[in-house]
Amino acid sequence: MTIAIQAYETYLVDVDNKIAHVRFNRPDKANSLAQKGWDELEAIFKELDKRSDVRVIVLSGEGKNFCAGIDLEMFAGLSQNFASDDEGRKREALRDNVHALQAPVNAIENCRKPVLAAIHRACVGGGVDIITACDMRYCTEDAFFSIEEINIGMVADLGTLQRLPRLIGEGMVRELAYTGRRMKADEAKEHHLVNQVFTDKDEMMSAVMEIAAMIASKSPLSVRGTKQVLNFSRDRSVADGLEYIATWNAAMLLSNDITEAMTAKMVGRDAEFED
Repeated sequence: MTIAIQAYETYLVDVDNKIAHVRFNRPDKANSLAQKGWDELEAIFKELDKRSDVRVIVLSGEGKNFCAGIDLEMFAGLSQNFASDDEGRKREALRDNVHALQAPVNAIENCRKPVLAAIHRACVGGGVDIITACDMRYCTEDAFFSIEEINIGMVADLGTLQRLPRLIGEGMVRELAYTGRRMKADEAKEHHLVNQVFTDKDEMMSAVMEIAAMIASKSPLSVRGTKQVLNFSRDRSVADGLEYIATWNAAMLLSNDITEAMTAKMVGRDAEFED
């Protein structure tokens, strides 16, 4: 049964069979994000993180494009928004604003549930920041990716330069970041930015929802733990990661989920886990 989540101005959000589907819903603006869009993005992922009826999240876009990043109108009058007679305080306020825009992207990465990005057509600027914080990425043949910030005279500041090198390698990131050129779907697959490329959006959404359903069928406690351990280990040494998982499993291993999974396997039925 599909459950509609509270209404948002710039997103459509619903839950069906433990899968939350979050859709950018500003198609007339190529799903670019004004301030409201960033605020709602953070609120949505913090809410889905807490919801016991959500085990996995799919992120996609309505209309012709996935996400065109920051709405450039946000830059209009930027200096007036941080008006102060003191340059130091003005710069401090601007730095705080960057941190505030980073928070929604961080909320995706910090969400305990896996997030699958389903990308069609344009994924540029802030859109790239967003997908690099997701667990997996899938795209259509017409998708393209661009670190667009260099083309408008700024440095990408919401996570692309920090997360993307871990996905596709530093040399390729530097090429994309310095040139602002478009990386097309086949190249994105070659460099492991996306897991799979599909002919069109319908084919992609069907396949991504199938993968999401498979994840949702697993022990939610184990899935949440796996994401936590992967994120921790990514930024630390192997030894630190092994120590962390030892502590994690010392705390979480003896759950009812193991008994249920083993019993279901022995009798040949699907396991049913508590949320």
